[in-house]
Amino acid sequence: MGLPAQTISDLKQRAKRRVPRMFFDYADSGSWTEGTYHANETDFSKVKFRQRVAVDMTNRSLAATMVGQDVAMPVAIAPTGLSGMQHPDGEMLGAKAARDFGIPFTLSTMSICSIEDVSEATGGAPFWFQLYVMRDRKFMHNLIDRAKAANCSALVLTLDLQILGQRHKDARNGLSAPPRINLNTIGQLASRPQWCLSMLKTRRHTFRNIVGHAENVADISSLSAWTAEQFDPQLNWSDIEWIKERWGGKLILKGIMDTEDAHMATASGADAIIVSNHGGRQLDGAPSSIETLPAIVDAVGDKIEVHMDGGIRSGQDVMRAIALGAKGVYIGRPWLYGLGSGGEAGVRQALQIIHKELDITMAFCGERDISNVGRHNLVNPDVFSS
Repeated sequence: MGLPAQTISDLKQRAKRRVPRMFFDYADSGSWTEGTYHANETDFSKVKFRQRVAVDMTNRSLAATMVGQDVAMPVAIAPTGLSGMQHPDGEMLGAKAARDFGIPFTLSTMSICSIEDVSEATGGAPFWFQLYVMRDRKFMHNLIDRAKAANCSALVLTLDLQILGQRHKDARNGLSAPPRINLNTIGQLASRPQWCLSMLKTRRHTFRNIVGHAENVADISSLSAWTAEQFDPQLNWSDIEWIKERWGGKLILKGIMDTEDAHMATASGADAIIVSNHGGRQLDGAPSSIETLPAIVDAVGDKIEVHMDGGIRSGQDVMRAIALGAKGVYIGRPWLYGLGSGGEAGVRQALQIIHKELDITMAFCGERDISNVGRHNLVNPDVFSS
């Protein structure tokens, strides 16, 4: 990997050089004009720290809990589809890096590696599983049961993908897994020979949670038609009841961007909510996640644990989110940049970068324990108040 990366941006540039355009753009783009995607990142800079001096900075701790689980820092790896196309066996490598670091890894329904693949790779260590609401309830029941059998310790239910956002780059690049061979994709693949050679060494090239498990989906040709019609536009709050009952464990609801929805989520009996706009890949023109976070924290109080994702590119961003009331955050693109840049070692670098930046920023703010961080650590805690 050469010299160690100093920032997440370093990892991003390395990944861009190594990963075919269709898969890099899948990780690094938003919907429509990408306005919300970019706001997710830039709005963090509006939050200013309150620097303190002559404060004892020794014996600092970033240890925390997320839905009752001990974590080395209040950060989880977010569920991201197609991670196994950033690097062969990507989800397995990410899960191993997260396990060793002491933070949760969340496997996407739309992963390349299956639930069982990840469980085997991590030696049966607990990880989290993300679920979409599908029309095929039998398949959903089976996914939940497979997650329980694999020792998953939390279920992350995504609520904001009843229909797919308008993602122009994915359409232009001819995104598919595995890649379809045509003039467009041949050029992309030919420019990344190392990626192509490494992909030949794994048998995992398609959505292994689905193929061979969903009814009438036995290969890639039948998978495309199945996924196009499976996301359920009739999803409603009553669906959460049977999912919670079937699962029986910790339940996290992802995709909350409105205080009214936050109250509904709290009433559903979930253990946590994630303030998230799907990384700016669904409704373009929606506010950023960090802008939305304080109002939702204030709306639900201590009735439910509030997490957030979207736009985090540094440990300083983690600090800002925690100071505004999040009990934990999720990183999607940072871990994918690490994965694309150097596999498991790259993911470890991404986690080390974020941990170091969070630790140093906390120290400059005069805190020694992440549990004590709050709005008092900000110069402008009401920056997003209307």
